[in-house]
Amino acid sequence: MKTSGTLHLIPVGLGDAPASVWLPTAVQELAGRLTTYIAENAKTARAFLKLVGTAAPLQEITIHTLSPKTDAREIRQWLAGAARGQEIGLVSEAGCPAVADPGAKVAALAHEMGIRVAPWVGPSSILLALMASGLDGQRFAFHGYAPVEPGERAKRLKQWEAESRKQSQSQILIETPYRNDAMFNTLKQALQGHTRLCVARSLTTSDEWIRTHTIEHWKTLPAPDLNKKPAIFLFLAG
Repeated sequence: MKTSGTLHLIPVGLGDAPASVWLPTAVQELAGRLTTYIAENAKTARAFLKLVGTAAPLQEITIHTLSPKTDAREIRQWLAGAARGQEIGLVSEAGCPAVADPGAKVAALAHEMGIRVAPWVGPSSILLALMASGLDGQRFAFHGYAPVEPGERAKRLKQWEAESRKQSQSQILIETPYRNDAMFNTLKQALQGHTRLCVARSLTTSDEWIRTHTIEHWKTLPAPDLNKKPAIFLFLAG
């Protein structure tokens, strides 16, 4: 159904997999007919649009590049067409826009401008990992990134573990792919033996791998292959 004056939040893939695996046909069709987008990276956005197919030639589709430093005035200019009744798409680098993503600022300004904000179905690595983890799905917290410095990182993980134990709450975090191995090693060292840790790698792709074990058990296993691969880490204190 065609709408007007709308900011469409359109999920993109989490890795190398056919769009039919992770995006409903109706959303692919919607994405293909829009001619204006806001994206973190124009090249990535074009690759997504090429995958789903577009009604207009790719070179005729406008893509505004968003970063955490983009100011509100510029975003309002991008959204001006939607305020006049047009449709604009918002995409992330991976997964759902506006979740652990600078697109949240765009959605907030759209609300301020009276523009309809429409979220569409597609992959969320955070929810997919939680679904598969076997950890508590009723109470959970997503923290984004832990500190990079090893000592601060271990301290923060212990704080989150204490909160997990107190609230019976699953803790969820992500890491830059090239630091995954360091994060995994710190998790094994910093968390207590009975805490359950889930590692979810390359979700929705042919390389998908998800395992949950206690820290005690993880220490007896070979380290998973996480180097330079997208991963999410979840844990629940025992």
